[in-house]
Amino acid sequence: MKPLSLQPWEILARLRQKQPVVHHLTNWVTIYDCAQVVKVLGGSPVMAHAPEEVAQMTGLAQALVLNIGTLTPDFVAAMLLAAQAAKARGIPVVLDVCGAGATALRDEASQRLLNDARIDIIKGNASEIARVSGLAVQTKGVDAAQVAADLRQIAQNLARQRQAVVVITGAVDIVADAQRLFLVQNGHPLMGQVVGTGCMATSIIGAFAAVEPDLAAAAAGALVCFGVAAELAARENPGPARFKERLFDALYFLDEATVRERMDVEGER
Repeated sequence: MKPLSLQPWEILARLRQKQPVVHHLTNWVTIYDCAQVVKVLGGSPVMAHAPEEVAQMTGLAQALVLNIGTLTPDFVAAMLLAAQAAKARGIPVVLDVCGAGATALRDEASQRLLNDARIDIIKGNASEIARVSGLAVQTKGVDAAQVAADLRQIAQNLARQRQAVVVITGAVDIVADAQRLFLVQNGHPLMGQVVGTGCMATSIIGAFAAVEPDLAAAAAGALVCFGVAAELAARENPGPARFKERLFDALYFLDEATVRERMDVEGER
């Protein structure tokens, strides 16, 4: 493995300057946190789900985030309308396959979105990504289950198959496109004790993708910044509630010097 010359702070600076609109059709459990995390980073979140307006709202956005965490068939239909509008405008689409592998409905929704829409970034935990890759694994609700396979290979194979960037979040985050692989080692175990950090990560990826055309670099940079902020928020050993509060503050105050000093990412070509 060799270090990569990522510059997440530069993407973050552009995000704060351009303040992109990031349209979400997302998880009702975590919708506030997804909006807040984009806001503290400098973006402009909008959470519009009605099929009567999703295409028009996507027309105002610089990125589209889809998350099947709280799923209904009507919701998937609205996602497809929004994705069609995103394709027409040429803006990136991020899909969080939240809970894929837990139920047949989630598996069907994931495949329908991947087959019928142009998805630029596919994000999930290990078992979710393994499931949408075609492996016979089952997800624990929306929590990751063990996958007895090479996650890096799964990510890169799916990236090549779908011509998309693939993100697997975990203790070490994996970001793959057809040629490159990034391993992001920033973060803290308390992230796993707060409901919504996975959905927040998806929203941050969407915000970074709104201003960075290299979508693998955007996803890796987003996860670096999120992980660094989590490390800062975890200082002094807070509990989950205080950690979450501090996480938003750490993202808001994040600066280039801190990211440069703490960034822990490797990659290979």
